[in-house]
Amino acid sequence: MDLVKMFVNGQAMSGGSISTGLRGARFLGAASTAPSYRFYSVRAEFPGLSWVADGGAAIAGELYEVSYAGLRSQLLPLEPPELELSIIELADGSGSLSMVMRADAIGGPDTLDITGHGGWHAYLAARENA
Repeated sequence: MDLVKMFVNGQAMSGGSISTGLRGARFLGAASTAPSYRFYSVRAEFPGLSWVADGGAAIAGELYEVSYAGLRSQLLPLEPPELELSIIELADGSGSLSMVMRADAIGGPDTLDITGHGGWHAYLAARENA
């Protein structure tokens, strides 16, 4: 069975609303992206990454080893239409699959740049304390 690395940074993380999409996947641990990404909240429902040449930050998440079949049949059907599958760079310089923002979804009326929070859990905690 072919296995790939999948970086998740939102609702697919442990305890998230679509974490069931990773059942059967092996948790590899906490991870973060290279400092080359902007991070957005869409409708305060889920986040999305976007690579930038300048002004990016490292974004926290989780890394899993998942089969192509699991990715195709379990996780991808749960992802929102504003996101698409791509390859990102992790902090250690290696690559991983991850969901990223579709270019046409960035800047929408319900999209907020939350890069400064460094991750989805930190953003949600800040919202609760506001």
